[in-house]
Amino acid sequence: MNWKQLLSLKRLGDTEIRHRHLQDETRLGFEVDYDRIIFSDSFRSLQDKTQVIPLSDVDFVHTRLTHSLEVSVVGRSLGRIVGQELLHKYPELAKDGYKINDFGAIVAAASLAHDIGNPPFGHSGEKAMGDFFKNGEGRKYKMHLSEAQWQDLVSFEGNANGFKLVSENKQGVSGGLRLSYATLGAFMKYPKVSIPIKKSKHIAEKKYGIFQSDIQFFDEVVKDLGLTPIREKDHVFYRHPLAYLVEAADDICYSIIDFEDGINLGLIPEDKALEYLLNLVRDNMISEKYTALKTQKERVSYLRALAIQSLIYEAARVFTENEEAILNGSYAYSLLDKCRYEAQLNDIIAISIDKMYRSKEVIEKEIKGYRVLTTLLAVFTTAVNNKYEEKTTGFDQLVLELIPSDYNLVKEDLYDRLLGVCSFIASMSDRYATLLYEKVN
Repeated sequence: MNWKQLLSLKRLGDTEIRHRHLQDETRLGFEVDYDRIIFSDSFRSLQDKTQVIPLSDVDFVHTRLTHSLEVSVVGRSLGRIVGQELLHKYPELAKDGYKINDFGAIVAAASLAHDIGNPPFGHSGEKAMGDFFKNGEGRKYKMHLSEAQWQDLVSFEGNANGFKLVSENKQGVSGGLRLSYATLGAFMKYPKVSIPIKKSKHIAEKKYGIFQSDIQFFDEVVKDLGLTPIREKDHVFYRHPLAYLVEAADDICYSIIDFEDGINLGLIPEDKALEYLLNLVRDNMISEKYTALKTQKERVSYLRALAIQSLIYEAARVFTENEEAILNGSYAYSLLDKCRYEAQLNDIIAISIDKMYRSKEVIEKEIKGYRVLTTLLAVFTTAVNNKYEEKTTGFDQLVLELIPSDYNLVKEDLYDRLLGVCSFIASMSDRYATLLYEKVN
């Protein structure tokens, strides 16, 4: 892979090359990506989607939206730090007009969109949607689908749905948000389809990121960017290098800021929490400033800020030291997996899982979310399929009236209908999905 190709400004439908040196510096193409994401309906729905605590009544707990905004800020810093090193190493990029902020803008935009395809109720929502097809009412569709189509549904993946949302055609809108291919490349943490499922230790194959319905456009994007294939005939590729920075930004925020939420909620004891954070930032903190802080919230906020700063520079260091391996696909890990703070981060994540992610409050609300999503999937898949087969009941017709006009779900192919319903339900906020569940029940 080479950086000039990886920094492609191309968008779906372009007939001419977009040269960096001809870009309007007041509104750069990569910055347009950020604007299009933040003004999209899909992004706005994140304001009421679970980050950790589903349907929380506490106003300081993060949602997917506040999490995504914070990840974009961290991603922008990572991109700029790395961009400075890359422009020094590859002076031909500067001659073509690329600047430090270009790298920051690409990573910030991709980071902003990284959770855009996630369903309500956090990662349990993904499991619930997949389980509807694997073990629930959706099992009846298996015999009518290909193996690959079935795998998309039984292992419903928010990353793949995100790619679908930002790039799919809708009525009167070709190519979705029409993001630059560089931003799409950085967005794809897992540039592969759902099958074949092969055991691999490479981070690019940890999950999948593309539905069968989006393979054609995916192939166009990876070809333009020059991503190196792992198994080209299977549509499996090594990552765009900047995807490592997007992942690092997400890892930094969820590990540190989710931990902070747990402390503020009283799920993680303050003395234990401060000990873990201090182990992470001890070399950078100013003791006099820390001891002068009077409240728990002030102390935690100070340590959180230091921790994020330390991890940003550490992730950037790991990236630049391994940049050539990342370019040729031989770097198989996330950046934080190989950083000097790996042990401290593992401690923080372990206590977060024990005290917060598996807390009684979270589990009870995940159970509610599971029931909500499986019920909605049953109701809407039945209504859409009955409409296609011209067997619509009165109840089905009422249900169909709830689907916004820009969703064309009654399609010729069963897979497209089922995936469309999944994507529609995944776009709902936690509260709207719950409200709809109560209505249809």
